[in-house]
Amino acid sequence: MKYSWEEFARKMGVEPQILENKEARLLKEFVMDLKFPTHCQGCQGLDLSNPNPVHHPSYELTPACNHDCIFCYSNVAVKLGKVPKPGYYGWENPKAITVSQYGEPLLSKRIVEVNRMLRERFPEARLDLQTNGSLLTEELWEKLDFDIVMISLDAATREKHLKITNADTFDAVVNALRIVGADKSVRSVVRTIFMPGINDEDIPKIAELAASLGIDEMMLQPLTIHELNVERLKKAGLDFERAGSVRELLKTVMEAKKYIDVRISGCLLAQLKRMDSLTLFSVKRVAREVAPIVKRKREEL
Repeated sequence: MKYSWEEFARKMGVEPQILENKEARLLKEFVMDLKFPTHCQGCQGLDLSNPNPVHHPSYELTPACNHDCIFCYSNVAVKLGKVPKPGYYGWENPKAITVSQYGEPLLSKRIVEVNRMLRERFPEARLDLQTNGSLLTEELWEKLDFDIVMISLDAATREKHLKITNADTFDAVVNALRIVGADKSVRSVVRTIFMPGINDEDIPKIAELAASLGIDEMMLQPLTIHELNVERLKKAGLDFERAGSVRELLKTVMEAKKYIDVRISGCLLAQLKRMDSLTLFSVKRVAREVAPIVKRKREEL
């Protein structure tokens, strides 16, 4: 005769007890309430039945950037000769297109031209701009037409921003957040990388600052540690153990969520929602990678 483990325990004279971790249960409840980032909506990565998902299509303008961030995957791709050439990487009838995933798109003189071309060529697609914001002005903003604007900010002070980006552009980035936050025709997002030991204490302050400027959402992304950036991250004080902890990431999200609508990477969140509370409490993510690779094909438009 087959017994459940509870029945077997009782037959042996032992009353079974269910182990409970209160913090794990609270984390699970928190994860189930989290929404997917607006930018991730429609992405193949949310479908866990897809064995080989790829990101939204992107239009790459330039691998150049006026920042030199200590964690940047685009810098690594340039050094390894793996950066994509300018152009469209995607397919017909995309749900969304990102401009762009490598380099700083506002450095390109073609940004307005490409923005208009994509709007005409793919009228049904959502257009997302990913930028460090330092070059965004009121004049340029009047010429742009995007549905989502993601502005990167990883520090709450000018000094910390300089340490992370190697560029004295903190005030310019804050001004970009102000410009975009005031325009309610777009979804405005502050995009922040979780780097424990470097900026974890800054993240709630970034959330509070962004909210005060009218930003709609914070997209808090876990750090991917590319091998060519290891020494720079180590020198800056990264806690490599905590960088791979999902629990540490979620605890930081909880703190930042007091000020703004915080969301985490959709492909990660989709997996976390399927985990039981104890697994979620202890799970680590593989944070190390050599170089980013674009899985999408370059297409002529």
